[in-house]
Amino acid sequence: MKAKKVKSKTITDAAANFVTKTKSLFVSRPGLSEDVVRMISRQKKEPAWMQARRCEAYNLFKQKPLPTWGADLSAIDFDSIHYYVRPSDKVNRSWDEVPQEIKETFDKLGVPQAERAYLAGSGAQFESEMIYHSLEKSLKKQGVIFESTDVALKKYSEYFKKYFGTIVPATDNTFAALNSAVWSGGTFLYVPKGVHVALPLQAYFRINSAAMGQFERTLIIADEGSSVHYVEGCTAPTYSSDSLHSAVVESIVHKGARVQYTTIQNWSNNVYNLVTKRASVHERGEMIWLDCNLGSKVTMKYPSIILRGEGAKGEIQSLAFAGRGQHQDTGGKVIHTAPHTSSRIVSKSISKGGGRTSYRGLVKVAKGAKGAQTHVACDALLLDSRSQSDTYPTMDIKEQDVAIAHEASVAKISDAELFYLMSRGLNQEQAMSLVVNGFSEQIVRQLPMEYALELNRLIEHEMKGAVG
Repeated sequence: MKAKKVKSKTITDAAANFVTKTKSLFVSRPGLSEDVVRMISRQKKEPAWMQARRCEAYNLFKQKPLPTWGADLSAIDFDSIHYYVRPSDKVNRSWDEVPQEIKETFDKLGVPQAERAYLAGSGAQFESEMIYHSLEKSLKKQGVIFESTDVALKKYSEYFKKYFGTIVPATDNTFAALNSAVWSGGTFLYVPKGVHVALPLQAYFRINSAAMGQFERTLIIADEGSSVHYVEGCTAPTYSSDSLHSAVVESIVHKGARVQYTTIQNWSNNVYNLVTKRASVHERGEMIWLDCNLGSKVTMKYPSIILRGEGAKGEIQSLAFAGRGQHQDTGGKVIHTAPHTSSRIVSKSISKGGGRTSYRGLVKVAKGAKGAQTHVACDALLLDSRSQSDTYPTMDIKEQDVAIAHEASVAKISDAELFYLMSRGLNQEQAMSLVVNGFSEQIVRQLPMEYALELNRLIEHEMKGAVG
């Protein structure tokens, strides 16, 4: 399929900050209990083994304390959150079949236009459920599976049982346990041996209701010698009450396969964004996390890669932008367990208006992982004296025959830079935006053109009011 040239539609705060008036088919009562967990499973008509796993995960969640080492999570009121909101009774294959009011929401966000123009497949999640999913016929013929995770649980149970929860088990952390108990929606993607998906597959996640939790579960399996690029976008309107987004992503990259997972999020400033993403990479496989974080009240997200096979490669590139009242606690983790593996972590962060960014990273090289190579670079840009940036790198190296490098920098926009740019006819805000765009260019250039344009415009939107 040849990509068409289309005018990019930017999903800025202003464009995304609207509420769709819908009548949901089902809304769970606020708060979480084992009865709510069982109710979610019954609503979805799941097999008994999944309901049992949900209940086990719920009991784990009750026992696990909130993390105290990152952002402040003490204000989360778990008893006020609706853990399941069902907007529709089915996953639609045609955009025309989607309920009109929900369709108008995604029309405003540009999702159907994006699919028709340059995507190989698209999914859209509204509240707790995927309401739309489609895939190019040519890819279906090659055996590619691109479904809602709920649909895949029933249609492809052999893959599901084999891989679900193997990379991020419920025991992993507090929010992995919560997700495993109440997960709903998300994407299941399987790419068969030797198949290369030339154009991106996209999923878009929208929280519309107040005090709502969204807990999608994404599972990606790239078989031997295959490749795929998966893109996700996220938005929510602003309410006076807080919402919770706590997703889990598991990616299994088999021998010689390649997966790129790109995220462009622009949550509203009342969303706690607490996500666990992890990949397992086998011999000569390659995993790339490209993570762009704007918006949210708090983000805690550290995409991780376990390099299990000889010659495996991993790369994590992240960009975080924190404004007033926001804390972006992001970074990445790579674990080398096999010889001649290589990794790279690039973290870029921008703070303005008293916002706070934190890089939190881990590189671990196990004994026997000879010839491992890794390079970590953390760069922070402060736009004013009120903003803050922190770096928490950890290196755990058990092998001697390795090449390890780490570099970090924190900078402010200098008066000399602004003076030079303003002498060329730019005003101060334009000059600051130009410096910020140059700072983030290393990340932005990794994106497909349409996504790069959108991210640049999101950054421009965030820069409004940065002067003064």
